[in-house]
Amino acid sequence: MGNIFIGGNYPISVQSMTNTDTRDVKETVRQIKRLEKARCEIVRLALPDMEAARALKEIKKRVHIPLVADIHFDYRLALEAIAQGVDKIRINPANIGSREKVEAIANAARDARIPIRIGVNAGSLKLPAQDRPLTGKFRGGDISYHAASGKAERMVTLALRYLEILESQNFDRIVISLKASDVPATIEAYRLVSQKTDYPLHLGITEAGTEFSGTIKSALGIGTLLSEGIGDTIRVSLTASPEEEVRVGYEILKALRLRSLGPETISCPTCSRCQIDLIKITNEVERRLKSLFRQKSPFAASGVSLVPPFKVAIMGCVVNGPGEAREADVGIAGGKGVGLLFSRGKVIRKVKEKEMVDVLLKEVEKEIKRRSQSW
Repeated sequence: MGNIFIGGNYPISVQSMTNTDTRDVKETVRQIKRLEKARCEIVRLALPDMEAARALKEIKKRVHIPLVADIHFDYRLALEAIAQGVDKIRINPANIGSREKVEAIANAARDARIPIRIGVNAGSLKLPAQDRPLTGKFRGGDISYHAASGKAERMVTLALRYLEILESQNFDRIVISLKASDVPATIEAYRLVSQKTDYPLHLGITEAGTEFSGTIKSALGIGTLLSEGIGDTIRVSLTASPEEEVRVGYEILKALRLRSLGPETISCPTCSRCQIDLIKITNEVERRLKSLFRQKSPFAASGVSLVPPFKVAIMGCVVNGPGEAREADVGIAGGKGVGLLFSRGKVIRKVKEKEMVDVLLKEVEKEIKRRSQSW
């Protein structure tokens, strides 16, 4: 979709969704540009009516990121979005309507050579009576569920039903998502569908919650699946700014060593052995690293978000500090009001507490320069 590839061996992409009124082109473009700056790679927009669908053409002119049209209830909105040049369609099988309407979307998307995401949500799992029991064939295998009773099974059944409809129209540019606010049910659903088809999977925990609780639920659900090799693109759904969704998404990928959008920060939780203000120092380092990496890194500056692993350690005492700092690319191991500066496993010098942030960041800059020369 656009300049982004989903599936296969391509990097796991990070998505978000605007929360502006799509009919307000100026404000929507403003938010998308903030998402672009945060390195969001795909953005979805809600289309409540035709006015919103027709706004897509003007929005697309002003941004660089691929756009996904989020369609519910009225299939004609999908057709209009495709006519306006959108890069992808997301439909909810439970509310899009008759088979003929789904087929119409598939035919238009096929002609436009854009993908469709079958987005199943646990909050809307109605399957028409005439579609049960389900049996049939699709490119990935067999439909073999019969009026399944469990939430995960019902989600998969519905997704496979619509997968068969799309394929009947000679359409196979398909992504599947099976989202619930229930983490175990979501994990189970994705495990099941991954055994049934090899289409790319979009991962997420829907209605995950606030910035705090939603981050935890998303990290558990998305992280578990990614660690099992399941998933090709992700969206962290938070009751927070879309930019925060992107930040959390990259942190999940970074924690699993799948992708990195800047240095990984390692710091200890602090205890009575800590004799420097580690919390203040770590927060300041992390804040300044974000800006530094965007400005100085040849990888980030060129728009490449898949960067070499880079670890910065800020440790507070002599127990684990020297070992962690030595294993990091650049690190500080604190003592009483002082710390040892490490670079590439070697002690560089002793540093006073008040100088730690500046000295550490200067050493990071040197490492970035060394890497850019070798790159």
